[in-house]
Amino acid sequence: MAAVQGGMVDSYEEKDIKTEPPNDGGGNNNANDGRLLSPSPGSSASSAGSNKSVAGAPEDQQTLLAVLQFLRKNKLTESVEILRREAGLPEDSLDLKGGDSSGAGSGGAAGGVDLESGDASALLSRVTVSSSAAAPAPTKAPGEDQPDVNVVLSAYSQQGDPALYGVYYSGLKKFIESVLDCHRAELSQVFYPLFVHMYLELVYNNHENEAKVFFEKFSGDQECYYEDDLRILSSLTKKEHMRGNETLLDFRTSKFVLRISRDSYQLLKRHLQERQNNQIWNIIQEHLYIDIFDGMPRSKSQIDAMSGSLAGEAKREANKAKVYYGLLKEPEIELPLDDEDEEAENEEGKPKKKKPKKDSMGSKSKKQDPNAPSQTRIPLPELKDSDKLDKIMYMKEATKRIRLGPDNLPSICFYSFLNAYQGLTAVDFTDDSSLIAGGFADSTVRVWSVTPKKLRKVKSAADLNLIDKESDDVLERIMDEKTASESKILYGHSGPVYGISFSPDRNYLLSSSEDGTIRLWSLQTFTCLVGYKGHNYPVWDTQFSPHGYYFVSGGHDRVARLWATDHYQPLRMFSGHLADVTCTRFHPNSNYVATGSSDRTIRLWDVLTGNCVRIFTGHKGPIHALAFSPNGKFLASGATDGRVLLWDIGHGLMIGELKGHTDSIYSLKFSRDGEILASGSMDNTVRLWDSLKAFDDLETDDFTAATGHIHLQDNSQELLLGTYMSKSTPVVHLHFTRRNLLLAAGSYNP
Repeated sequence: MAAVQGGMVDSYEEKDIKTEPPNDGGGNNNANDGRLLSPSPGSSASSAGSNKSVAGAPEDQQTLLAVLQFLRKNKLTESVEILRREAGLPEDSLDLKGGDSSGAGSGGAAGGVDLESGDASALLSRVTVSSSAAAPAPTKAPGEDQPDVNVVLSAYSQQGDPALYGVYYSGLKKFIESVLDCHRAELSQVFYPLFVHMYLELVYNNHENEAKVFFEKFSGDQECYYEDDLRILSSLTKKEHMRGNETLLDFRTSKFVLRISRDSYQLLKRHLQERQNNQIWNIIQEHLYIDIFDGMPRSKSQIDAMSGSLAGEAKREANKAKVYYGLLKEPEIELPLDDEDEEAENEEGKPKKKKPKKDSMGSKSKKQDPNAPSQTRIPLPELKDSDKLDKIMYMKEATKRIRLGPDNLPSICFYSFLNAYQGLTAVDFTDDSSLIAGGFADSTVRVWSVTPKKLRKVKSAADLNLIDKESDDVLERIMDEKTASESKILYGHSGPVYGISFSPDRNYLLSSSEDGTIRLWSLQTFTCLVGYKGHNYPVWDTQFSPHGYYFVSGGHDRVARLWATDHYQPLRMFSGHLADVTCTRFHPNSNYVATGSSDRTIRLWDVLTGNCVRIFTGHKGPIHALAFSPNGKFLASGATDGRVLLWDIGHGLMIGELKGHTDSIYSLKFSRDGEILASGSMDNTVRLWDSLKAFDDLETDDFTAATGHIHLQDNSQELLLGTYMSKSTPVVHLHFTRRNLLLAAGSYNP
């Protein structure tokens, strides 16, 4: 059916009597293949009057017969039967080869095609010609340019007179500017995708000059947040440029999604049908997905808040799936009495499981959260004894945690990397804040101890044999004092290191690089254990799961991958982004992964099924920072547009916008209890926001709105609790210690 889902009949003159073009019920006007036939003085339609009278049903039937012939020619007999039954045609209708239904000889008069040649393309071309004759427009001679079926089906087949593209576009622009204010904002969304597709169509069909004129005339009308895309578009001036251009392939293959109220949509449809403007209607049918909702049209500010991504907004269906955003129940661990000797001993106890974070005293997680996934939904590693020791340490620290709030802001300790001429590209802290690691552009990874305790390697195998394995301090004895130093350098990558992540138990470190690999390093021996190869291009980010064992990576190949440390192949591949996956984050319950991309969308993926369960649009630039709130209900995202957006995961809606930064945001972190959100940016500042107020101010009624959009308050200034400048150090990473001290890191730019 794609062949004839074209649009209305073209005509150069306005007709006196406006007839609604035949409609197949689905909003598709089955007339011609959208080809605007250029006038040739020699041949004009024979009897315009008689043609006009039969332009309705017979023409519709002609089209159907053409499709049926085409399907039959390709031996798709089942489809032929189904289509014939749905259209209510008699069984012998195909054998007539359309002869009886041509109606007043319009087909023969206009096109002169041999009715007995059962050739689908000829029949299709006859339909084209006869339906053009129906609207009194001059036609071509029959042998001149008959459409091949394949051309009709191709994405940007020649669809009209190139000189008229500007006329069509400005005609639509005039119409949209003249409608009521309430509809204007919604209908203006159509401009950008139409502009891009019309331009690409001109380029594809080798009308370079017309394309250039069209671009220069209308590119200035587009929204400012499409500037970067338009810059790329302006460089595509020849058909050859289009081959292999990823941005463009995405635009052609994915439908641009617009969310428009029913009233506004009806207005647009009526206008295009009255104007016989099938050029624009074809593009809307073929390349746009219009998500129609009932209710009031949205305001300009509501639309602006959600638009800006590469493929328009998310369909409302995309955010309807159930998400288990609750936290997993904490394992029962008895907290021993606070004894000084024991404390000293536990300092040595190593690994730690990262929180599902909880209330100061850990009281929250005793009973199962109704929104939490079941404990066994995905297989999680069992707690080792060392993990239990670490949990105890964590609980003790939590009792000394400072409650933060607007009147009680955290202290910030800033780690500046001085003389980092190797180019600092990534930073991470261990959960207990004892180690800091940096990834550098010279392909090294460097690890520092932040505490007085130095970094030591495990002794060699020969030396380990001499140790008494039963002694109490065996963990201390296996370490080689001779190797003690404040920092270690890890060599192995062959390109800049862009992502870095400590395992929750502090035994491992992950690094991802421009060389397309992710490496797992041992922090006992400071050597590389595994190189994971799956990405073919640079890997921009990687992150361990809060429960260890699993990790996620995202890169230039636009796919995020889920791995387990003991598998050298990925367990899941999350594909759907239309551009690089620039940052990745695990949900606190490890059942979901969030990815941010340079297509300006955020996607939430289910680890179990590999499905995308949320798509968030609203950023106007590539996304570089993501953070889940400790309770798992909310997500914060930061991008190159300098805005922090807040999302409600359960309802799949944007619930807040924090403005204040003047440059790209590269780091976001919630405090341990989620009262404060810290953001770090390339503008050399750390800003603290009152996240409790941001989430508490929500009107829950807003969420029930069927339209799926809420009115955002512009209250950034009320939510901003403080701005802290560094001298000249962009903030690359933020981390809250277990007692809620904020650590920040970046390299000094003199």
